[in-house]
Amino acid sequence: MTRESPLGKRVSYPTRYTPEQLFPVDRKENREACRVDDGFHGHDVWHAHEAAFITRAGLPVVGLLKIVYPASSPCIVESKSLKLYLHSLNATPLGNSVEEGVELFARIVREDLEQLLRAPVAARFFQDAPRDLPFDFDDYLILERLPEVLQPLPDAPPLPAGEIKVGSHLLRSNCKITGQPDWGSIFIHMEGNSLPSPLHLARYIISLRDEHHFHEEICEMVYQRLQNDHAPRRLAVSCLYTRRGGVDICPSRASDPDALPRFLGNPNILTRPTFRQ
Repeated sequence: MTRESPLGKRVSYPTRYTPEQLFPVDRKENREACRVDDGFHGHDVWHAHEAAFITRAGLPVVGLLKIVYPASSPCIVESKSLKLYLHSLNATPLGNSVEEGVELFARIVREDLEQLLRAPVAARFFQDAPRDLPFDFDDYLILERLPEVLQPLPDAPPLPAGEIKVGSHLLRSNCKITGQPDWGSIFIHMEGNSLPSPLHLARYIISLRDEHHFHEEICEMVYQRLQNDHAPRRLAVSCLYTRRGGVDICPSRASDPDALPRFLGNPNILTRPTFRQ
């Protein structure tokens, strides 16, 4: 029986590695219908902004995947099937380190696409500042344990009074309506007598991965949690989500107007996109 394309159909997002999600589309049919002479050179380039996996320690690794394959391939890959396929890798443990996982991820994608397209494929996973963290994330999906997640670690005590500015591309939550994954970057600025370490914040941010909330709600949840736990003199949280349907949403919340990002909220200034955007 011929498998149908997922395009235009309501589907559930896979939670484990499923190469069967990939769906080929024959180039020949459209070229013949449009009388396209294929005596040219060329390639197709894809940039996947929602590429991610986890290391064997459970650390989420996010990045941008660039895929290149020749215009002479018999098929192209249907876009929705590729998105579902990449999502199936989101919770796949790959490698004992970030670097090893990145290499494995690119190799798996390349081999799966080469089998589907019957052509050579190049795949490169770009990540901003790859870094392993010194603890496991086996319980990062249990949001009810947030107070425990934010407790001091033996090797990472809370910082002394002062100021911290932290940014992370590990932000991920899910749409409250569709359940589709939402990816983004989060930036936190805190001043006070009690400050969490970057490792505590990383564990907290990662714990949001299976939450189903709107972007604005995630920003407010993070703000309120830090406000409740640390009572900072000044606090600002900004969540810069990646675009969907050509629109990105970037909420900011702060304890006072002067703590808000200087340019992000100015309608007359177009700010530079983040790595995740």
